[in-house]
Amino acid sequence: MVHRQTLLLLLSSLSLLPILAQNKTINNYQQELAGTELIIDMVTIPSGKFTMGSPATEEHRNMDEGPTHQVEIDAFWMAKYEITWELYNLFINRNIDKETNQKKGTDLTMEVDAVSGATVPYVDMSLGMGTEAGLPVGNVTHLAASTFCKWLSAKTGYFYRLPTEAEWEYAARAGSTNAFHFGDTLAALDDYAWHYKNSNGTYHKVGQKKSNNWGLYDMYGNVAEWTLDQYLPEIYKSRKNKTVNPLERAVTEYPRVVRGGSYDDDAKDLRNANRFASKEKWKMRDPQFPKSTWWNTDAPFVGFRVVRQKEVPKASEIEKYWN
Repeated sequence: MVHRQTLLLLLSSLSLLPILAQNKTINNYQQELAGTELIIDMVTIPSGKFTMGSPATEEHRNMDEGPTHQVEIDAFWMAKYEITWELYNLFINRNIDKETNQKKGTDLTMEVDAVSGATVPYVDMSLGMGTEAGLPVGNVTHLAASTFCKWLSAKTGYFYRLPTEAEWEYAARAGSTNAFHFGDTLAALDDYAWHYKNSNGTYHKVGQKKSNNWGLYDMYGNVAEWTLDQYLPEIYKSRKNKTVNPLERAVTEYPRVVRGGSYDDDAKDLRNANRFASKEKWKMRDPQFPKSTWWNTDAPFVGFRVVRQKEVPKASEIEKYWN
């Protein structure tokens, strides 16, 4: 006969299993890529609520940052660092596509061969700033960044995509209500970001500055980052005070929302709430006709990082996130 106290302890342990399993699924992890020693560090972003946008009293505020509104965000993972050239080149070269993945996930079933390949760049897309290990990729179009996510998903079996604008701001704030996650003082920004006055006109290896409170690096500066959303300057005015996981699905190529600012932007433009709109002139020097769908020629200051949802959407919805 099982002792009553032992039985109670056993039942208590069993009751904790769902909780332990749930917590396990949202731990930080490293995404391996079969056929290479490179990894993508993924950081847990907890579910929660935050005030999106900036108050009218915030210094340097732009009109498209308001009105502020409450947003609820589901838990997700976000890449600790911006995607680097060495990672992006795996997608360009496709040399590891046939490598067997013994740890493939079950978020989706897709053959990597079904994903379109990007063209090899015809000029130095870093514009002399370098593509060596650790440097963030730049000059990639929104389509290219999204297709990298699709390729990564097919390769790993886990659903990856670009962050929504709301997810990006929520992750950048890391629980803060200030202009920056560390406060409102521009003088402190040098500890966390590469911007116009301290970058020497170039991007730098990821992770050289301090992280935010959630362990994310270079959310401000270095390279600005693509999000999923269409840029709509007055969209906040149409939102209810409580909005859950907002996403303004893109219907035109331009403009899309870019967040975080870059090495080429003024410190004030790296604020949590600041919004950038992509521009067609970012392909101005492209000599091809039609211009490349994969590469910009005049936006080495724009790159991206990836996210993974905790709850995988329906198969019929997944493709929409990759355009």
